[in-house]
Amino acid sequence: MSRPAKVTAVLCAAVFMSSLDLFIVNIAFPQLAAEFDGGPSRETLSWVLSAYAIVYAALLIPAGRLADLIGRKRVFLAGLAIFTVASAICAAATSVELLIAARGLQAVGAAALLPTSLALLLPEFPPAKRGAAVGIWAAVGGAAAAAGPPLGGLLVEASWRWVFLVNVPIGIAVAFAAVRVLRETREPAGRRLPDVVGAVLLMGAITTLALAIVEGEEWGWGSTRVVALFVAATLLLATFVARSARHPAPVVELSLLRERAVAAANVGSLLFFAGFGANILGAVLFLTQVWDWSTLHAGLALAVGPTMAALSAAPSGRLADRYGPRAIGLPGALLLTAGCAWWMLALGDSPGWATDLLPGQVLAGVGIGMILPTLGSASVVTLPPERFATGVGVYGMSRQIGTAIGVALMVALLAGSTDGALDAAAFAPVWGLVAGLSLATALAFAALGRVHARGAREASVVPLVASHRL
Repeated sequence: MSRPAKVTAVLCAAVFMSSLDLFIVNIAFPQLAAEFDGGPSRETLSWVLSAYAIVYAALLIPAGRLADLIGRKRVFLAGLAIFTVASAICAAATSVELLIAARGLQAVGAAALLPTSLALLLPEFPPAKRGAAVGIWAAVGGAAAAAGPPLGGLLVEASWRWVFLVNVPIGIAVAFAAVRVLRETREPAGRRLPDVVGAVLLMGAITTLALAIVEGEEWGWGSTRVVALFVAATLLLATFVARSARHPAPVVELSLLRERAVAAANVGSLLFFAGFGANILGAVLFLTQVWDWSTLHAGLALAVGPTMAALSAAPSGRLADRYGPRAIGLPGALLLTAGCAWWMLALGDSPGWATDLLPGQVLAGVGIGMILPTLGSASVVTLPPERFATGVGVYGMSRQIGTAIGVALMVALLAGSTDGALDAAAFAPVWGLVAGLSLATALAFAALGRVHARGAREASVVPLVASHRL
């Protein structure tokens, strides 16, 4: 095997492991609720997802900048070690609080893995072959998305702990290979340290906002605690923005958002992934608690959507290169809206996969596959090449923030519409939420205007880089 092939295999294995973890954890929710003492509520369990998304969002850009400064191989290995150790802690967790903390630690490792993996991959290939290398790297996310539900269902049949434990041997094997295969690279001297305080402010803002949404029904939307949390979130976010405007190496470079396409794409990303986060967890809860399917049955049934998205993403990216992101992403968002509207009308208390669930999955899956590469492309399409990495980082941050908010909104809707028992009527507002957010994503695409990449070679790479995870 050639050296570039070895490097690609090592880096893609790490990206696959961290990407897979985003999709297989959802399927374990029913077992988590049953196995921990006291039967933690959906509100508490939602932090198993939200803690990961919030920490990942805040640290993605600082981790990339730190890697540029002190060495990408070094930060990659550190991220891999943290992710692997955190996975072992997740698997051994004896309380939901420990599991949530370990998930946050996992996100620290994942935030270090992602930017360094691409930065270590590209120098191994001549410029003419880098597009193909990025295509392989990007396809790993689609494979993880498609494999996540059925693999998660299979692992959970043994125990939910296997969802995390499977990462340990993979992480150890990849670490040994990475030490031998990867070369150290870094940016020239003169780089500044990343804004750690800004990252903490962003984590605090999103955490307090998510907590207010999740607990609003239980504590009362007008209660002192909930109002105080909303105020705190607003103040923390305002402080974060003010600091980002002054810091020499901020978490978010506000100047990027002056670009119309970049701003619209990141607003669309936040809206879309809020719906995506609500949908992916809501579907698991619906199938396992309303239709009373096993986790394996639910995982196999849910694989259709990610598979359709993975199949439609590549051709959608190529069409977006030719016709522009808006021409492909807007109808994709409308297809996703139609899929959610189908679920609102068709899904009932009696199981009907082929007649009730599947049509919506096909519509939504194709729509998602049209949205992902076009949102990713639009987030950097008007930027000069030296700004691509920063643009992709901001896009990754907005999608994780959206996921955390979407999960919180879904939990709040279920808490407000049921007294503990779930039925199909309880989920109608969830599908309505996802449909509304999808329609708002279509409006964000409309706001993009007619934009195209600066060059054909850049256009062929950008959608793949930005949409590497489904």
